[in-house]
Amino acid sequence: MRGNIAAIALVLVGVLALAINLEFVELDMARLLGTWWPVLLIALGVGVFLAPGTDERRKSD
Repeated sequence: MRGNIAAIALVLVGVLALAINLEFVELDMARLLGTWWPVLLIALGVGVFLAPGTDERRKSD
């Protein structure tokens, strides 16, 4: 499931980038990332926390 989420995220980012390049969407990515970059860290932390198999790895170490 984790690989599927990464693939879907890449496709969505690619579609958004293409829409911006073709001027279907007007979006300032630098300003957007400058404002919302902490959300990326939070999402990454939640993803690592909820990843399947992390408890099993901790127990075996």
